Amino acid sequence: MAVPITSRGAEALKEELKHLKTVARPEVVAAISEARAHGDLKENAEYHAAKEQQSFIEGRIQELESVLSNAQIIDPATLPQEGRVVFGVTVTLLNIDTDQEVKYQIVGDYESDIKLNRISVSSPIARALIGKEIDDVASVQAPGGNIEYEIVEIGYEA
Repeated sequence: MAVPITSRGAEALKEELKHLKTVARPEVVAAISEARAHGDLKENAEYHAAKEQQSFIEGRIQELESVLSNAQIIDPATLPQEGRVVFGVTVTLLNIDTDQEVKYQIVGDYESDIKLNRISVSSPIARALIGKEIDDVASVQAPGGNIEYEIVEIGYEA
């Protein structure tokens, strides 16, 4: 199944994969070798920690390779600018109750990061926004109750 991801998100995952394969994996192999040299492996905390780290790294490598092999890379700058909220766009919203503006980019699950205002396409707010146009109102069911956002601007930059 195709996994939607922005071109920037795909590049970030490729960089992480490269780092894991060329830096983290060799470092943990060296740490395991060093810990083995210390003797009895049953009571060697360094060895067990390094093996656990190795397991995490290998699992993450497999996950990233799987995501990237199934990725449907979408560059927001190449999307038809029809004035609708779609995957990859940056949308400026006005909270109708509080008059506060917020700006989010709708991205794939593997690149979402609320600190960077990138929300997953599968999040409740993104699902409420998809297909809407400027001046439309989207109602989002949040833990604290229903929130209504007016769409102020839609950007198609990467």
